[in-house]
Order: sequence, then structure tokens, then C-alpha cells
Amino acid sequence: MRTLRTDQAADFTGRLVLAGLFAGLATYQTMSLIAHLKDSSELNLLDLATRLASIAYVALVIGLTVIRLSPVGSAAGLEPRLTALAGSFLSAGLVALPQPELGATLRVTSLILTVAGLLLSAWVLLWLGQAFSVTAQARQLVAKGPYAIVRHPLYLCEELTVLGVALAHLSAAAVLIVAVQWMFQLRRMSHEEKVLAASFPEYATYSARTPKIIPTMFRRNA
Repeated sequence: MRTLRTDQAADFTGRLVLAGLFAGLATYQTMSLIAHLKDSSELNLLDLATRLASIAYVALVIGLTVIRLSPVGSAAGLEPRLTALAGSFLSAGLVALPQPELGATLRVTSLILTVAGLLLSAWVLLWLGQAFSVTAQARQLVAKGPYAIVRHPLYLCEELTVLGVALAHLSAAAVLIVAVQWMFQLRRMSHEEKVLAASFPEYATYSARTPKIIPTMFRRNA
């Protein structure tokens, strides 16, 4: 009974902390949007769509964090948690980098990648639903929709957004941040797969038939 209560308390605390972090991010994004709206000359429709999509995506993450199911399995130790946080928030450092003068083509490409990544990520999140987690935890095995295409569609879609933001801040530092962040994401996937395999016996069959991050059609073409 004491262990159950401890697990429940830890899960509740985790929900509050993550919801608070993402709420802070959403607040910052909203205040930034308001500041830019005061100077309409700096904001075009594609910029506006990008900012609104980003706020909506973070709001969706907050909602799913609050209503998600209790975990049936978790990765042990501190390293998986730190890896998950680094994979989630390291890319936020991109916005602190200076923005170089980009041509119209690169700027539009950056915005399109960012919006497409956010919209696809939101679609994946809706499929994931109450099974959503930031750290390596198992709540429910989702194997349909985008999860029938690859085992980690959310990270793949989120990386489109990261690449879009990195392109807007193109520099050696931006490339380094993306490379390190993706390394953390790959490590994060490994932790998650171990937890899922330990929690759901059917995960081995799902994993055998579903590619990790590259859809089968692209693998065949390659």
C-alpha cells in the first residue's frame, strides 16, 4: 500500500512539474506573440500561423499531461529522466541564437517545416492520447495510426519543427544543438523501448513489424 501511494504521489508530482514547465513555455510564446502583434510590420501570415500552431501544440501537451493514464512501467534511475528532459527542451536554445539574414526561399522553407512539424506532431499526440509521456514510461501500447508506420512518429515529426527553427537561426551553433538534441532523442527512444518491451509482451511483435523512425516505403526506395 505504501509503495502504491508513493508511486501515485510521484506520478502526481511529475504531472505538476511537467505541466508547469510547458505552461511557462506557452506563456512565453503567448507574450512573444502579443509583443510582435504590436508591430504588424514584423509579422506576416505565415509567421502568425507558426506562432499560433506552436502555442496550440504546447497547450495540447499540457492537457494530455494532466489527463494521462498512470504508468504501468518506468525506466529506473536518473539518466533516463535527464535524457528525456534534454531531448525535450535542448532545442529551445535555438531561439536564443541570432537570426541571420535569410533569403525569401530559406525563410519560407523554415516556416513551412516548423508549421508542418507542429501540425503533424499534434496529429500524433491525438493518437497517443492518454498514453503520452515525456520520460520513459509505459502507460498503454499504441500501435495504430502513425504508430503503425513507425514506432516513434512523435519524435520524427517534432524534429521537423526543430529543423525549421534551426534553419531560421542557421549557424554552426544551431547545427551543433540539433545534432546533440537528436542524440538525446535516440537515447530516449532506446529507454522507452526497453520499458515498453518489459511492460507489454505484445511489443516484441509490434516492434518486429514496425520500423523505428524511417517508414518502410523510404527504406525500400533507399
